[in-house]
Amino acid sequence: MAFAKAMIIGNLGRDPEMRYTPNGKAVTEFSVAVGHSRPDGSGGWIDEGTDWYRVTVWGDRAERTAEQFRKGNKVFVEGRFRSREYDAKDGTKRTALEITADSVISLDARVRNDDEGGAFSGGPSGSSGAPAGSSSGGYSGGGANSGPAVRPTRSAQPASAPDDLDDLPF
Repeated sequence: MAFAKAMIIGNLGRDPEMRYTPNGKAVTEFSVAVGHSRPDGSGGWIDEGTDWYRVTVWGDRAERTAEQFRKGNKVFVEGRFRSREYDAKDGTKRTALEITADSVISLDARVRNDDEGGAFSGGPSGSSGAPAGSSSGGYSGGGANSGPAVRPTRSAQPASAPDDLDDLPF
C-alpha cells in the first residue's frame, strides 16, 4: 500500500479559472505561492524564494472555489500530487507536478458584519473559512452577489483566546 498526501499553505497567485468538461463536470484551476524564509539571527528574515504549485479542484468543490476565492487569498490546500508530462517550447519533454485538491480552506480572517445581525461574513473573497464542499454552519459565506467585499482589519489587542484558533486546519 502506498500513501502520498500534499498539504500546502500559501497565497493564490491568480483568480481561479473554472470550466466544464464535455460531460458537464466542473473543474477549477489556480496557482498557489508558498514563500520560504528563515531568521537571519538579528531579528529579521531572509527570503529564500517562492515555490509555485498548480492546483486542480473537481466537482461541486470546484464551483465553490471559483466563487469564493480571489488572487491574494491565503489558503490551505490538501490533496494528492499528480505528475503530468508536456512538451516545452524548446521541444524537450518536461514533467509538471500538480496538486489535485481534496479540500481548499480559506485562512483569511472573518469579519464581524454588524448590519446582518452580528453574523460573520468571509474575508475579502466572501469565503466562510469552511472547507470547500462543506456547509459553513452559522456563517454567511457571501459570494458573487453578496455586495461589496469587506477587508478584514487587525485588532490592536493580541488574539490570546483559544477560540480564535478554532478554524485552523491542523
